[in-house]
Amino acid sequence: MTDQDKAIEKQISQQAVNSFNDAPNARYKQIMQSLVRHLHAFVSEVELTEQEWFEGIGFLTDTGHKCDGLVRQEFILLSDTLGVSMLVDAINHRHSATATETTVFGPFYIDGMPDREFGENMAFTPGETALVRGRVVDINGDALAGAVLDVWQTAENGMYSGQDTEQPFGNLRGRYRTDADGCFAIRTIVPVAYPIPTDGPVGRMLDAANRHAWRPAHLHFMIDVPGYRKLVTHLFNHDDPYLQSDAVFGVKQSLQVIYEDLNIHDDVSVRLGMEVPFKRACYEFVMESA
Repeated sequence: MTDQDKAIEKQISQQAVNSFNDAPNARYKQIMQSLVRHLHAFVSEVELTEQEWFEGIGFLTDTGHKCDGLVRQEFILLSDTLGVSMLVDAINHRHSATATETTVFGPFYIDGMPDREFGENMAFTPGETALVRGRVVDINGDALAGAVLDVWQTAENGMYSGQDTEQPFGNLRGRYRTDADGCFAIRTIVPVAYPIPTDGPVGRMLDAANRHAWRPAHLHFMIDVPGYRKLVTHLFNHDDPYLQSDAVFGVKQSLQVIYEDLNIHDDVSVRLGMEVPFKRACYEFVMESA
C-alpha cells in the first residue's frame, strides 16, 4: 500500500465521521462518529475484501429475516453470543456491591404473561417438581412487599413456550408478587440446560467458530419495584456442566443456587399442599434504589 493509498482511505474515513458534525443531538453525534471511526478502523485492519463485505451484509440481512417480532429475536441472540449484551449490562449496572447482580435479558421474553398467586404452579409440562422461594429486600435487608417477579424458563425439551407452539399458553411463565414480608414462592420444574437456536445465521457463526450453543440451566427473573432499579437476572443450577462455557457469557458466581432434595415438607410446601419429594431452591434478591 502506498502513502497515497493510505491518504485516500484516511480521507474517506474522516469525511464519513465529519458527516455527523451537524447532528443536533450531542449523544447521537458522539455514538455515530465513534461507530464510524471504529467500523472504518476494523475494515482497514482486516483489509476487508468485497466478497467478505457482501457476505457480511447477507449475514445481517438473514439475521433480520429470522426475527419474527414476537418470540424470536435473532439480533439479541447475535448480541448475546458476541458478548455485547453482557458488556452493555456491565456498563449500565455498576451498582452497589450488596445488590443482586444482573445478567442478559435473552431473546425469548414474552410480555403480558399471567399473574400468579403465591406458590402457584406455572409448569404445565412434565419435569422434576421444584419449589423456588425466597425474599426481595433492599440493600438494608428490609422487606419489599408487592415486588413483581416476572419469571420464565424452558421446558424439559429445552424450548420456551411461544418458541415451541406445542406448549400451552403461559407454560413456565408468570408474574408473581411478594407478600407483606417480601417473600415469594414459585412452583415449577427444575430448569435444564439447552442449546440456543442454531437454525439461523447465529448458528452458522457458531459452527464456523467451532463453538457450542449450550446455555447452563437457569430461571429468568425480571423484578420490578417502584422506586428501585429494575432487576433482570437469572438463577443458575450450581452443578450445571456449562457454567464455565455459557454460549452467551451470562453466568455469575453469585447467581448460582442449589436445588436440594426435600423428602419432608417445609413451611411453604405444606401450606401449598405439595407432594413430597421435591426439589427446593432458595434465594434472596437485593434491590438497589433508583
